[in-house]
Amino acid sequence: MLRAGIVGLPNVGKSTLFNAITRTRKAEAANYPFCTIDPNIGTVVVPDPRLEPLRRIAKTTVVIPAAIEFVDIAGLVKGASAGEGLGNKFLTHVREVDAIVQVVRCFDDEDVHHVSGTIDPVRDIDIINTELILADMETVTKRRDRVAKEVKRGDKTAAAEDAVLAKVETGLNAGKPALSVSLTAEERAIAKQFFLLTDKPTIFACNVKESDLATADANPYVVKVRDYVQTHLACEAVVISAQIESDLVDLTPEESDAFLKELGVEESGIGSLIRATYRLLGLQTYFTAGEKEVRAWTIHIGDSAPQAAGVIHSDFERGFIKAETVAYDDLLQCGSIAAAREKGLYRMEGKEYVVADGDVMLFKFNV
Repeated sequence: MLRAGIVGLPNVGKSTLFNAITRTRKAEAANYPFCTIDPNIGTVVVPDPRLEPLRRIAKTTVVIPAAIEFVDIAGLVKGASAGEGLGNKFLTHVREVDAIVQVVRCFDDEDVHHVSGTIDPVRDIDIINTELILADMETVTKRRDRVAKEVKRGDKTAAAEDAVLAKVETGLNAGKPALSVSLTAEERAIAKQFFLLTDKPTIFACNVKESDLATADANPYVVKVRDYVQTHLACEAVVISAQIESDLVDLTPEESDAFLKELGVEESGIGSLIRATYRLLGLQTYFTAGEKEVRAWTIHIGDSAPQAAGVIHSDFERGFIKAETVAYDDLLQCGSIAAAREKGLYRMEGKEYVVADGDVMLFKFNV
């Protein structure tokens, strides 16, 4: 299962957000730096409104949604790349996740201490990104030193690797994350082998006060963050209120809806954040639907039918014959598999078929 790491400066709401996302109280949330030391890990359900209509069509009571893991990582401070705070431990934990959710404080509150003394979300983003870039620069330098001998000997693989390292190094020296360095698909594949911190896809979570959630688009801190990350980092920013989400943990769905309506918002920011993180990881969903259960399966965008089948069981991929497939929208409009088949919307697809998000599938295989 792929993991997204929740990072940020101390006291920006990371642990509160983690507890809200995972619907637990696993992570200690306190008004002092480094209340999180060892990372907390939680499995999170990906909200998907398509599951309930599929359940009704399949006439089943069992629904199993898709899931990803979130990791609450200790707060980072300036100098982490040189070992300040929990620097080395923090960077190790970031290296182990597949994507980063960077929480940025976008509210004023004298009762909640900020490690820098003032509120400036763009400065906070720069602090974290600078530490990640410095750590990557050290990694790149060591790697180039390691392959230098092979390059001199005329090793083509080492030369290709060094050429990519040189491009990445130039970008890092200019303050750019590795992910934003212009590389070909082949070069990007080589860069993945370096496990660079700034090569991980990143999304920013703007943490606002409860009273600001309904008008967050006008929040000057949120506006600054969105403009900065889109312009400089080509990343997405979503708005959440970690405290509100934490308050919702103990409420029923009906109570949560009523509470959010009182605040003037229709949906919890957590749902948007989870879905955005799912997309950030390059993931999509296909479904299986029958009387036994309706289930959402997680695959990478661009996966073929046999690869999708392999998520259920390796035997399905190894012995793949064909996939019976219908698009979710077509099935919903028809109301049943039988009706979709009559209209010619229920198809047989082979090994070359690239699965689309929302496909409802049944695999035929022989081992």
